[in-house]
Amino acid sequence: MDERAPYEVGVGPWVGPWPEGERYDAELLAAGDRRNVVDRYRYWTMEAIVADLDSRRHDFHVAIENWQHDANIGSIVRTANAFLAAEVHIVGNRRWNRRGAMVTDRYQHVRHHAGVTELAAYLHEQGVVLYGVDNLPGSLHLETTTLPRKVCFLFGQEGPGLSDGAREACDATFSIAQFGSTRSINASAAGAIAMHSWVREHADLSGDGAWRG
Repeated sequence: MDERAPYEVGVGPWVGPWPEGERYDAELLAAGDRRNVVDRYRYWTMEAIVADLDSRRHDFHVAIENWQHDANIGSIVRTANAFLAAEVHIVGNRRWNRRGAMVTDRYQHVRHHAGVTELAAYLHEQGVVLYGVDNLPGSLHLETTTLPRKVCFLFGQEGPGLSDGAREACDATFSIAQFGSTRSINASAAGAIAMHSWVREHADLSGDGAWRG
């Protein structure tokens, strides 16, 4: 019989005098904070957390085509939150599977575009280049590319990959090196690799801004 106590996420009610400040949520202080947030944000209101994130967001964006309600979209949103993307762009169907996001979409700016042409126009107005990520013939190598600071990584649906329209709208396409037998890797895994490539090149890792547990 396993007598170990069940694992609990987060922290219980605040012990002692309550802290002062508008960023604290009275209900969380009284009942405890069981959300999936880093310790820095315990007991903070959602609005206060988003405001703090907005003051530190990175310059990269992430976009994914949504023609088949791909379950990977939620996972990509969650990873974009972890790496603090400026925005996540959903191209195509407005509705998407939020289950994999684990409510991180509440803290991440998610913007909808009817098509890739609209997405490209929006990004270019802000000086952001659009890079497609897919293992297409002629794609450049992500591992040997110097990434611009203002870039948006665009991913296609699981299986078919980037649509023809997306390929035409991209400023360039890049592939991720693979060494095994499979033709492709999961879209959410590819998204994590691309975002972390940007982090390694541009993010400030010298201070306390990066959470390492």
